[in-house]
Amino acid sequence: MKTMETQMWGRPGPELAGDFMALLARAGLDTSAKGQAREGSMPVEIQATTVFAFHFSGGVLVVGDRRATAGNFIVSDTVDKVIELDQTSVLAIAGVPATAFEMARVLQHSFEYYRRSQLQPLSLAAKVRALARLLRENMPMALQGVGIVSPLFAGVETTPEGGVPRIFYYDPLGANFQSADYVAAGSGSPAIRSVFGFETQFGRRKPSEMTLEEAVGFALRLLLTASQFDSATGGVDPEKSGFATIKVLTPAGIRTIEPAEQTAMFRKVTA
Repeated sequence: MKTMETQMWGRPGPELAGDFMALLARAGLDTSAKGQAREGSMPVEIQATTVFAFHFSGGVLVVGDRRATAGNFIVSDTVDKVIELDQTSVLAIAGVPATAFEMARVLQHSFEYYRRSQLQPLSLAAKVRALARLLRENMPMALQGVGIVSPLFAGVETTPEGGVPRIFYYDPLGANFQSADYVAAGSGSPAIRSVFGFETQFGRRKPSEMTLEEAVGFALRLLLTASQFDSATGGVDPEKSGFATIKVLTPAGIRTIEPAEQTAMFRKVTA
């Protein structure tokens, strides 16, 4: 016997209860981007980079720098690219913010709609597939080279037994994969993945074994390193409290590492 959730996310149809995106479609509000971009009609699009996530001893750290660029211009250094979707899941965005933020809003409403209509939260597997579905619907824009999004997703199973936080990453067409240790996306990701690979294999202390304080300090130093090789990645400026967006995901929930905490942790690990 199929559960409501299996029916909903396995073979979505217009009459299936709890499906927020099907509800939008019935109301004539299509979330997909099916329009065709005409030559010369698109300005230089804004890009948001860089984001990464990794396991530490207490859970998962999800990190994003705060810079947005348009070509060789810096548009903003105050963008939050790590978004709480609900109490047990986090989305980190790399790519076009306009598309990514809209996806985040749809997911937030979708998760809450299912929780209220079905009187139970959506499973982690269904949340992963929901994001993949939005990326597939964005395929026409991605194939045209505009509206490309490469998100990272971190979540905890919502069953009473709970579980360990898990990290997933996607390609722009919706294929999703689970990461065992770490993952990065955006223009600064090659440098970040290189450091992760070195520390995981040869470091005195693997990232997955670090305490929260060590993990935050390590994450900030990663952004500093990436910003030295990639102009689109915002770095860290302790003197101006210019730090990253950092959220900690544990079986108990999500919390944000505020700039004051980041300052103290960064100075302690670099002393």
